[in-house]
Amino acid sequence: MTELSSPLPTTERRARPRAPFRAHRRPSERVQLMGQWVDLVRPEEVQHHIQKWVAEGRKRLIGNHNLHSLYLMQRTPGLSEFYDRADLVEVDSTPLIAFSRLAGRNSRGFHRCTYLDWRDHFWSVADREGWRVLSIGGAPGVGETAAERLRVAYPGAEITVRHGFFDARPDSLENVAVLARIAEIRPHVLFVGMGMPRQELWIADNYDRLPDCVILSVGAAFDYEAGVQSAAPRWMGRAGIEWAYRLVRDPRRLFFRYCVEPWSLIPLALADLRAGWRRR
Repeated sequence: MTELSSPLPTTERRARPRAPFRAHRRPSERVQLMGQWVDLVRPEEVQHHIQKWVAEGRKRLIGNHNLHSLYLMQRTPGLSEFYDRADLVEVDSTPLIAFSRLAGRNSRGFHRCTYLDWRDHFWSVADREGWRVLSIGGAPGVGETAAERLRVAYPGAEITVRHGFFDARPDSLENVAVLARIAEIRPHVLFVGMGMPRQELWIADNYDRLPDCVILSVGAAFDYEAGVQSAAPRWMGRAGIEWAYRLVRDPRRLFFRYCVEPWSLIPLALADLRAGWRRR
């Protein structure tokens, strides 16, 4: 049986103070970890860039890296194309942040970023600005539930959803219909939540056919909003133990990801550590 949980009340979600952030990033704030480029960025800065790009009507892509994506990069042809196109790559992994400090790549302070860290800020801006937000992904009915809940809290945002169960091959009839629907809606922001790496591969395959908007790979974002998946308390994310919460909740699906995959990254980690020691 699926367990449902309610999103935070509107007043609680909007009352949290926002930390100051730097509007203009420095070249040194994009660094390489385990062979991949990532950005030193706070959740508030992610929202600043989304808001700026929406105002300018630009097509921009935001991705994220964690230990799972680094594992997949070694085994999934075509995944690198997504990250090559990305304008901003968040780090969705507190253990990876801790490693960046050990490797000497985090002298200015690395910040973990994921949808759950900036969702309140995002939806408050979408509400105020009247953004059109389209979410593609999730099982049939899940997106609708998430959208209904979000519309109650943020009535100014125009939220449209489409489930992710379709033939995602670029030239399939279903995929062509999905692209036509996106073009019809003309979203300011497009969320793609089909799980990693399917969502990244779909974005890479269809990027040139998507309208000018801010595109984000967001995994189970609307599953959390619908209450289909239970989000860990944010203090667990900041403490670096959110993975343990998720593993306990879904051990069959996540055991290999959290307990086996990271071992394959040891050679990459050792190379980073050696490079860090040489820089010192």
